[in-house]
Amino acid sequence: MDIRAAGLADVPDIQAIYAHHVLHGTGTFEEEPPSVEEMTVRFRKVVDRGYVWLVASDATGVLGYGYYAPFRERSAYRFTVEDSIYVREDVRGQGVGKALVVRLIELATAAGLRQMIAVIGDSENVGSIGVHASLGFQMIGTMKSAGLKFGRWLDVVTMQRPLGKGDTNLPV
Repeated sequence: MDIRAAGLADVPDIQAIYAHHVLHGTGTFEEEPPSVEEMTVRFRKVVDRGYVWLVASDATGVLGYGYYAPFRERSAYRFTVEDSIYVREDVRGQGVGKALVVRLIELATAAGLRQMIAVIGDSENVGSIGVHASLGFQMIGTMKSAGLKFGRWLDVVTMQRPLGKGDTNLPV
């Protein structure tokens, strides 16, 4: 498996992976898959601002993707990012997601960022919660019944991990 910076040529594969999760999963609360064109806009919004979007791939193609982007737009959040990870259905549970999160943590730390937030759809999403916990993310809260999808109420789990020196000092 190779983890590399995603490019525009990867967007159709990224869109296909995400569309599957939109239609069949509760990790995202979107209910209609975005088009390739919309995913291209989202991709550009992240990378054009200097944030990181990665893909994991092998001979079969793109296995999954992950990116980090601003947690919130206000300037006070400038050292805090949110990660997003999606893995192709046929390779879930094989370490692709974890490898992507590890690399995102490394790159965000190297960029001088101080906190990474994971906003995980569905408190029953034990795979994503477990991966993040295994990499040092702490559970910081659960928003109960925050979304309605597939005819049921879904929680949102928030986890957080310090990067580098975290909050032990102020950035220079």
